[in-house]
Amino acid sequence: MDAFSTSLLLQTLIHMLLHVSALDFLSPGSSLSVEHSTDVLYSPDHTFTCGFYNISPNASTFSIWFSNSSEKTVAWSANILHPNICLSDCKCNGFAYWRRIGDCYPKAILLGGVSQQHGTGSIYVKLRQVLEVSEPIPQSRFDGPKYTPDYTKTNKYFIADFLDVLKGGQSQSKYLYFYGFLSAIFLAEVTFILFGCLILLRESRQLRGVWPAESGYEMITNHFRRYTYRELVTATRKFQDEIGRGASGAVYKGILTDRREVAVKMLVDIHQGEDEFKHELSVIGRIYHMNLVRVWGFCSDDPHRILVSEYVENGSLDKILFGGQGSQALLEWKKRFNIALGVAKGLAYLHHECLEWVIHCDVKPENILLDENLEPKIADFGLAKLLNRGGPKLNVSRIQGTRGYLAPDLPITAKVDVYSFGVVLLELLKGARVSDIETNEDEVEMVLGRIIRILAENLKSDEDGQSWIAEFIDNRLDGRFNDLQAGAMMKLAVSCLEEDRGRRPTMECVVQTLVSVEKPVEQITSLLFGKEIYHLTTCGKFS
Repeated sequence: MDAFSTSLLLQTLIHMLLHVSALDFLSPGSSLSVEHSTDVLYSPDHTFTCGFYNISPNASTFSIWFSNSSEKTVAWSANILHPNICLSDCKCNGFAYWRRIGDCYPKAILLGGVSQQHGTGSIYVKLRQVLEVSEPIPQSRFDGPKYTPDYTKTNKYFIADFLDVLKGGQSQSKYLYFYGFLSAIFLAEVTFILFGCLILLRESRQLRGVWPAESGYEMITNHFRRYTYRELVTATRKFQDEIGRGASGAVYKGILTDRREVAVKMLVDIHQGEDEFKHELSVIGRIYHMNLVRVWGFCSDDPHRILVSEYVENGSLDKILFGGQGSQALLEWKKRFNIALGVAKGLAYLHHECLEWVIHCDVKPENILLDENLEPKIADFGLAKLLNRGGPKLNVSRIQGTRGYLAPDLPITAKVDVYSFGVVLLELLKGARVSDIETNEDEVEMVLGRIIRILAENLKSDEDGQSWIAEFIDNRLDGRFNDLQAGAMMKLAVSCLEEDRGRRPTMECVVQTLVSVEKPVEQITSLLFGKEIYHLTTCGKFS
């Protein structure tokens, strides 16, 4: 082989070797080596430098940095795995470059973090392309062909903008926590309020709770409540068990959801308006006395007017006093006197101890109930009339009541109940209705007047009185009664039935008189008449 051929072969081999070393790809696992790190490229104005940036003694990354920066502030670095990771993510506000390990960490929220003393790194903040400032600042991209920023201004604005963003992020964080805390408190309060409203609504639906009937007449007791008509229909099994009936309506036995037995009275012919009806009930609901039937509540669902009261076991006085035959149905004297005293105490409470005068207007045996111990309880306040103390009297032309018990008085005062009580006293003594003495009902007032005149004359003229008192007292007792108590009751009956209401005693005086003979001396053989009988009590006028 001549020298020319040898030279041609060597040139061909060298050319092939050089061509192989210029391949534009690397096989897996291979790497590039940087022979001269000083081989770099400059932007036309030498602001940026492009080349291999040393991140460690044995590693470099292809980057772009500021030429005039002494520490080579990197503006861009190649990211093989996630190119443009920050620019393509709208939530990314910047990224941190950790020099020691060569990793980038995108940051969505720029908040104050933990300061670390070891290791070095850089953070890059994404800036919007247009900012309203007096001097230009760098864009977020550094490949603009006409962009020639001033590095000193760029560095100044870059750092200033970064601090503003960082402070803004911290302020945003503070507001975020503050408003979050307020929102949590607000939600908790709303939850408690709604929970309380639900409880109140449920109780209101179940109980139809206590209501203010009128200004100044609010309920002050827990036992008095409002019932719905549906509740009472259920309690009375559709009003099947009727236990009584009168002029004011029928009475039915019922059982409430708490297992209490009640008497449900369906009032009729009630001409009061809603406000007046509730006002009267607001007073009645506060009344409590051992000799008055306890009123538990009411119903005013139009058109119904219903009273709900306690159930009294032995029914009304008239059934025991008038209706029975034989010894089992006979009401002994001690019980009769106790009933008279109890009714007097109940009426005295209504007239003198309530905040307002309560006038029953229909005192009669049917409205006197007896419990299991035969203790009396006055019932039926459906016809009650209320009078303000010291105010004008109730002036009406017609009131409801029962003939034979109703006083011929107008206007209405407490003395109408005193008159009715006098009739009840006579019937307790006689054991029969006063109206039964004469069969003609139209003459019942005349019969009552004649009886009163006879009794009054006998009380004033007869010094012994034993014979005619025994004749007037219920003969079924066979003389088993107390003379002193019987005489006191008879004298009170005459006084209560005075035509002139001014001469009638008050119920307080009646109670004092009966109490004075409640425990008389035993073995009394005679009863004093004349003026002495008037001094059984010092209260009231009996002559």
